[in-house]
Amino acid sequence: QSELKFATAFSSSPAAASIATLAEGRLIEANANFERDFGWSIADLRGITAMEAGLWPDAAERELWANTLRQHGRTVNYETVWRHRNGELRHVSIAGEIIDLDGVPCILAYTTDITARKATEEQIQRLAFYDPLTSLPNRRLLMDRLEQAMAACVRHQRLGALLFIDLDNFKTLNDTHGHDKGDLLLQQVSARLIDGVREGDTVARLGGDEFVVMIEDLAADAMTAAKQAENVGRKIMAALNEPYDIRPLQVHSTPSMGITLFGAQHENLEEPIKRADLAMYQAKNAGRNTLRFFDPRMQAMVTARANLERDLRAALQLQQFVLHFQPQVRCGGRVMGAEVLLRWPHPERGLVPPAEFIALAEESGLIIPLGEQVLEQACRQLARWATQAELAPLTLSVNVSARQFQKDDFVDVVLTVLERTGAPPQRLLLELTESLLISNIDDVIRKMDALQARGVGFALDDFGTGYSSLSYLKRLPLNQLKIDQGFVRDIPVDPNDAAIARMIIVLGESLGLEVLAEGVETPEQQQALQAQGCHAYQGYLYSRPVPLEAFEVLTQQPGWPVLAPGL
Repeated sequence: QSELKFATAFSSSPAAASIATLAEGRLIEANANFERDFGWSIADLRGITAMEAGLWPDAAERELWANTLRQHGRTVNYETVWRHRNGELRHVSIAGEIIDLDGVPCILAYTTDITARKATEEQIQRLAFYDPLTSLPNRRLLMDRLEQAMAACVRHQRLGALLFIDLDNFKTLNDTHGHDKGDLLLQQVSARLIDGVREGDTVARLGGDEFVVMIEDLAADAMTAAKQAENVGRKIMAALNEPYDIRPLQVHSTPSMGITLFGAQHENLEEPIKRADLAMYQAKNAGRNTLRFFDPRMQAMVTARANLERDLRAALQLQQFVLHFQPQVRCGGRVMGAEVLLRWPHPERGLVPPAEFIALAEESGLIIPLGEQVLEQACRQLARWATQAELAPLTLSVNVSARQFQKDDFVDVVLTVLERTGAPPQRLLLELTESLLISNIDDVIRKMDALQARGVGFALDDFGTGYSSLSYLKRLPLNQLKIDQGFVRDIPVDPNDAAIARMIIVLGESLGLEVLAEGVETPEQQQALQAQGCHAYQGYLYSRPVPLEAFEVLTQQPGWPVLAPGL
């Protein structure tokens, strides 16, 4: 009876199952899936070895697996590469064990073709480190390389340089001729930057029209190194001033460039980037299409930021910040909730853009008390809605910064706010960014589990733009994936964006997660997303972020899409 069960399990296994002798590796039996996945029937295989059949393209790799099997008696999820009978290489995962078959030691193996999964993982991994438009390293990869370069400079007593490049009047090109022409220009700029540096140097795109060139192994003397960096900068400036053939247009675009040296001493990783960025702004102020080295006189700008930080601290004390709400809608047209967005009506400066003070709050550490104020206000609003039948089902998504989440008492802070306000936890969705995944993943999961056990949900924001790993993603207790607006903008016309969006949607579905698209601005974008299987949206097509009273009016709108009145 046990032999019958074994035979049934062997033949019905969804994997390609096989039995071979331990001594010589000669195949004795294989199920039908072996032919389905690798093109070999048992009649073809019986009596020969996997090496003779050509399944293992690398004899050393096969021997390594066999030795692991002999040493431990079994292998689980051993990943390697096999060759299909038609010559194609396939990624496989092998679960194997040594068994006794009528007194003969044999290998029982279950082999699963994981080629499609590997391709998805590689694509997501590429999104983590490379810019999808230009294929250049993104900010994360640049910072990794800069950290290594700074350490090497100090160790070998050499200097390096950062060239921060911003295209002049790029927004005008986008607004006049469309984003597709702007994207073509960015791709051509990328090619010229690569041609203008040595093979070992790094060209990265930070986003928008901002690029950074990192030059290593310059002279130890600062004056000589500066001259070397300037020569590279001048060469790049000349190349970027040449006309661009963006059919049917011929476009002229000029760069502003800021240069700084690094490696003279140990310093914070962000400091060279800040200096080069400041120098680039000085180049713009000098009339554009020029380059500037970092100048201490730019400390005036730093002083201005210090004044803004002072006002930011005062605003926290005075609770000047208010919440605006951007609706999130389902395919059927009803509002399902909103993302909470912070606004700062400064008594003297007017409405301070979030782009100005959020980054400053992150750098200064004020993002932690600021985030707690946002959470408190959001939970108080949820508690008020809980008493109103028509508003009680709404959820609020609250952004959580990495610094805020990494605090040891983060879970206690959230639970205390929920208890103090009486907000229903199941209506609170905390939005995390992918940058969190580069920290202690076990700590991240522990905190998420603790809060999810109380009913709090989690969304992964801007998915596909930062550090992504399927192995981490499947472990995270998430409720929602948010497709970044960068992939939404051109989805009706760009097959690459459509493919990336579809990949994220399928991935979300396979993990049992809701997928919501951000930055939906046109009916065509919504229709394309809906066709791909995405049924939750957020963006200007429905409404800009609005104050509470206006948002509550929007929740009663009979149908969508509809723009907020007066916006």
